[in-house]
Amino acid sequence: MIRRALADATRELERVSDTPRLDAELLMAHALAASRDRLLLGHLDDPVPPPFAELLARRLRHEPVAYITGTRAFWTIDLHVGPGALIPRPDSETLIEAAVAHFDGRPPTRILDLGTGPGTLLLAALAEWPEAQGLGIDRSETALGYARRNAADLGMADRACFALGDWARGVVGPFDLILANPPYIATHEPLPPDVREYEPHAALFAGADGLDAYRAIIPDLPGLLTAGGTALLEIGWTQADPVLSLVRITGLVGVLKYDLEGRARALAVS
Repeated sequence: MIRRALADATRELERVSDTPRLDAELLMAHALAASRDRLLLGHLDDPVPPPFAELLARRLRHEPVAYITGTRAFWTIDLHVGPGALIPRPDSETLIEAAVAHFDGRPPTRILDLGTGPGTLLLAALAEWPEAQGLGIDRSETALGYARRNAADLGMADRACFALGDWARGVVGPFDLILANPPYIATHEPLPPDVREYEPHAALFAGADGLDAYRAIIPDLPGLLTAGGTALLEIGWTQADPVLSLVRITGLVGVLKYDLEGRARALAVS
């Protein structure tokens, strides 16, 4: 039965995952074509669905759960993801939280998402502000394909435009809100196998010190922001000082934003 299979799978997944029980439940729910809640509330005594064994085998080979199921929840939305698109992380919700706080009572009307991937930050922001319009830029046509599909499925295709590009090069502002979760991992920094072996390296690595993307993005911010607007950049938790230095060179001001574990996770630039 499913109850026993979940217990067995959890033990197996302990060697490849920090969240073995959650992984097992998500894979089982996918095999059942049901939500995780429905699985836990009404199917634990059912027979194990045949697809589960292969889904489990894929996870045991370190393939990310989000790529196996094809979806990932982020903020208030669910996104289609797959190979070639960076998987949304809960830490990135720090940027949306900071944006909501900044625009309290005065919603943004134009939003730019640099390195949009599957549309993660832009579509989460547009879900917050139904009157806003947004532009997402990415270097990957594969990622943009997911972004356009997600916008259509969320009913935002008329408010979200996506374009192939090199950060903000050629982008015409101004924007009230600029969001960016750029690559910020140093080239030789170790990563778990499910990240290094499966996720797109162009969305992960940014030169020997992990700062190449910030060097490209930050100089363009003064010409893209409206008065009273803000840019929110995700950063690695050890990168606050060097990224702040890059911001100060432009004459802008940077304020650190912290994730739920108290780590510097984003920089608000204005």
